[in-house]
Amino acid sequence: MDKLTIKELFDTSNTIASELFEGKTYPWEVLPFIGDFIIKLSQTLPADEYDNPSEGVYIHKTAKIAPTASITGPCIICKDAELRQCAFVRGKAIIGEGAVLGNSCEIKNAILFNKVQVPHFNYIGDSVLGFKAHTGAGAVTSNVKQDKTLVTVLYEGKRIETGLKKFGAILGDNVEVGCNSVLNPGTVVGKGSNVYPLSMVRGFVPANSIYKTGGVIVSKE
Repeated sequence: MDKLTIKELFDTSNTIASELFEGKTYPWEVLPFIGDFIIKLSQTLPADEYDNPSEGVYIHKTAKIAPTASITGPCIICKDAELRQCAFVRGKAIIGEGAVLGNSCEIKNAILFNKVQVPHFNYIGDSVLGFKAHTGAGAVTSNVKQDKTLVTVLYEGKRIETGLKKFGAILGDNVEVGCNSVLNPGTVVGKGSNVYPLSMVRGFVPANSIYKTGGVIVSKE
């Protein structure tokens, strides 16, 4: 299961939440603690750099926020981040430096590392997106199984228990997800991989791979 570990998926220096990952092995382990971590971290943010327009909401003064964006705390919106028209932050969210939450996109209980782009009609729930990860228009994370049982991660033919009812997707650094793809609960995509448009992804996609139509996975190497 080494390929599922935090150290294999991310460079955690590329997020203000790096401390949250310390002492944990797998990235989904941070999901239950995002909200409390934001509350704790918010107390250390420089008051001359961050605005606090409402309870639990901290926005860097350089961030660009569309007037139609809806933001509920606890959340931290970092330096040079951008929230476009009708972006919806439902709380327990960290939006990294230079990250984009675009038109009609929704996020909750999730971490966007620095330079992540979630630009068009995306839903990101109970998920972690690594440095420079990008989702095409309409791509979403499905975070609850239809039968409401606990989410597992399918890895090399085995199901890894997570103990979580809500768990969307983990995208490693520099992952590209094509338009209108669905990342099913418990999806983990390794660093530098690509997902074709209109894909339904489940389980683990190795680093530096291409996930093609019909679930075929090939190596870039």
